[in-house]
Formats: sequence, structure tokens, C-alpha cells
Amino acid sequence: MAASTTISPSTSFVANKNELGFSGFVTSRLPSAKRFGGGKPGRKVVAVMAPPQKAERMPATTGSVKNAMTMTEKIFAKASEKPKLSPGENVWVNVDVLMTHDVCGPGSFGIFKKEFGQNAKVWDREKVVVIPDHYIFTADERANRNVDILRDFCKEQNIKYFYDITDLSDFKGVCHVALAQEGHCRPGEVLLGTDSHTCTAGAFGQFATGIGNTDAGFVLGTGKLLLKVPPTLRFVLDGEMPNHLLAKDLILQIIGEISVAGATYKSMEFVGSTVESLNMEERMTLCNMVVEAGGKNGVVPADATTFEYLKDKTTKRYEPLYSDGSARFLSEYRFDVSKLEPLVAKPHSPDNRALARECKDVKIDRVYIGSCTGGKAEDFLAAAKVFLASGKKVKVPTFLVPATQKVWLDLYTLPVPGSGGKTCSQIFEEAGCDPPASPGCGACLGGPKDTYARMNDAKVCVSTTNRNFPGRMGHKEGQIYLASPYTAVASALTGYVTDPREFLQ
Repeated sequence: MAASTTISPSTSFVANKNELGFSGFVTSRLPSAKRFGGGKPGRKVVAVMAPPQKAERMPATTGSVKNAMTMTEKIFAKASEKPKLSPGENVWVNVDVLMTHDVCGPGSFGIFKKEFGQNAKVWDREKVVVIPDHYIFTADERANRNVDILRDFCKEQNIKYFYDITDLSDFKGVCHVALAQEGHCRPGEVLLGTDSHTCTAGAFGQFATGIGNTDAGFVLGTGKLLLKVPPTLRFVLDGEMPNHLLAKDLILQIIGEISVAGATYKSMEFVGSTVESLNMEERMTLCNMVVEAGGKNGVVPADATTFEYLKDKTTKRYEPLYSDGSARFLSEYRFDVSKLEPLVAKPHSPDNRALARECKDVKIDRVYIGSCTGGKAEDFLAAAKVFLASGKKVKVPTFLVPATQKVWLDLYTLPVPGSGGKTCSQIFEEAGCDPPASPGCGACLGGPKDTYARMNDAKVCVSTTNRNFPGRMGHKEGQIYLASPYTAVASALTGYVTDPREFLQ
């Protein structure tokens, strides 16, 4: 059972810039704010910054302490058994969970055996999670060999949490979503994974980040890793979430604001009334793409929504940690979400932000809905909502790749609100989409040429994935527009990049 705890409000922010102790406080430094804001389509807005708060909110804090720390600093302090830490310090951190998959697992296991011995045993067989998910539905011999290596190592080491792909009843899918669904994400813990989007798990109020094969090999043998404490950027998102926006729009807004290098080796902490209103899967979307801003990790303070999600996921005790009210943040950004509009990231960078309505003349060839970013149950429910509102069929091939087996089952069993009992799969079929594919990473990162929905030709794609670099989804001349499921479906219905308000007004 979860450790008993007082749930602290998760909307801490520093009202007085003097409390920050440095000059990096951001209040109006949004150079392109006039381009990206609310209002009706076709009308420019003055800003996306939230107005000054009139009433101070209670900070998300563990109480008055002598040495104030941010949430990430506290997690590092707990994991390194230190009373206090500051950004820039290097400490040995005890790891709670190490995750790897079919792309990086073989290399990590090889390094582990080379450095610790061919007969060495992992430090804790119950803290290693192995999930084949990247190149699993392919005839590629080397990809299949990688899964065989995982299978052999996990059998040799008696790894408790190896989710093989031979038994579809126990097959999981994309590691970052499966980690949450299987109860491996817990507040206050340290989760490391050999994948850059491991930062997704920060949605649960824990430190989660991607590491390389060498580091993973060391963790396998010792359960520890030397890490530098990152400084923290705080993002305060307030205002009522418009019905045409999703968390994908929020993180694209932020990345477009600070750039793909704006959070390099920094923690990104998300707070505010808008963040509080998000369900866990939307919070996962928010944290998933912090690495696209260069972030070391992303975190959302654990609250009642977190604890409710974890009720039937884990029986392990956990200790939520929260930033102190007087903690120092490198910078603080505030956004009035009610003024934001649907966004896309144009080729070939996640920070190449534009309003969806500004790209209405961009003709597209296909739409892809899937990945750890945009292939969760809530993402497909959002997609179904637009199809229902439109009553139309897609004009371009629309590929659907559920993140996990559980999401796949949900598409065929869960009724969509307002549909009269129809499931997502029924709605997608009526709209002319391809049937939902087998769960996995799919074409998000290209993969072998027989990967489902891979861009083998130079096409233009609107995708709910996380990266749009040249060659990311296959062809090096392909063009990828990153978007929310709302915008992706609206674009599928018109054959052009389309603002979802055309169907969601």
C-alpha cells in the first residue's frame, strides 16, 4: 500500500522574485508571445503570459526546512542519503528501477558481463525491468536477435519483470507507457532507463531520465550511478484548458518558447491549476517531451490524481516529495493556458513552433497516431472525439498504433463518451482509418523497412510522436509535423494541416 502522507497542493510558485536569490526570474521574456495566444481564429493576441496572481497559493512543500530544496534536489538527496544538495553537485544515487529494451538491452548486458564477469549477477533482479518494444514486429534478423539476447539474459538472471513478446497475454508494448501501467512508476523514486523518453515517468513525481548503455551496465552491477544534481526551471501553467487543446499543445508551446536547448541538463517542474486538472496520461505527455528541450528530467508534483491512479498498480510503499516554498529555481515561466491555440512543430525540429491555422495550406500525405507521446488510451479517445464531431471520413491514410496491449484492448472495449456506446475501433473504422496495429514503437523512429507505417517515401506526415528530425520516421526527405491527436485527426479529415477548432467549436 502507498505510504500514508499528507497530500500537499501541487501548485507552488514563488510570488516574490527576491526569494529566488538570482536574476533569472522570467516574467515577460517571451519573444514570440504575440504570435501564439488565444482569441478567435484569425485574431492576434497580446500575450500568453498569465496575469500576476492576486492571491497566493499554498506552496507544494514538505514544510518549513532550514535548507530549502526543489523536488528533484530532494529526490537526489534521499537517493544519495544526503541531508542537503545543491545544483551542480555530483553524488552517487541509489537506483530504484532500471529499465531497458530491445535496442539498448543487448549492449548494456554486454558491458555488464565485460566489467563484472561472465557469471556476475545483477544487483537486484526485482529492480530490473526489461520490455521489448522498438523493433519487434519485423522480419529483420538483427532485430529478432536482439530480442533473443534479452530473453536469454533474463532467464539467466531470473529477472522478475521481463515482459516477453511470445505470450500475447503478457505482452506489454511501449516501455514508457507499460512502466506506468504495470506499477513501476512511484513518487519520490529514481527510475533510469536506456531510452531518452524515460523522462515520461516524471509525471508521477519521481526522478526519471534516460542513460546510456555504459551507465546501464554499471547500474546492473551496483544499483548506483554518479549523477550531477540539475538546476530546476519551473513552469506555472494556469487557466482553464480550452476544449480544443491537449497536453501536446502545452509542451510544444514550452519547447517553442525555450528552444530544443533551453533546458539542457535542467529539471523542468510543471505546476499550476492547469497541470492539476490533467489526468495522468496527459501529465505523461507533458513530461515525455522535456528531453526535446534538452531537459534532464521533468516532474509533476504527486497529488490525489497520482495516488488514485496508483491504487491498483502497486503495493509498494512510496514517499512523495515536493519543492519547498523558498526553493531556488533557475527561472520561472508562466502561461495563461486559456489564451493558447492549437500548435504544430514544423519540420525539422520540435521547437519549430507554429499555429496550426497558420499551416492550413500545407498539403499532407498521411497521419500517424501512436508512440509513447501520443499512443495512450486518452490520445485515442481524443482522436475519436474529433471523428465523432465531424461525421466525416479521412482523406489521407491514417495509421493507428496503440502504445501497449492494454491500450489496444481499450480501443475495442471502452465506449467513447457521447458515441451511444461505440468503441474507438468502431469509430475509426467508420472514418476510414487503418485498423489499429499491434502495440509498439512502430514507425516513430523509423526502424526496419518492413515496420508498419514507416515512411519509406518522401511524404508529408502529421504525427502525434515526439521528434521530426530528418529521417526520424524512415525517409530522410520525409516531412513531419508534430501535433496533438486533435490536430492530427482534423488534418486527416481535410488532407491539410488543420486547426481542430474547425470540428470542435
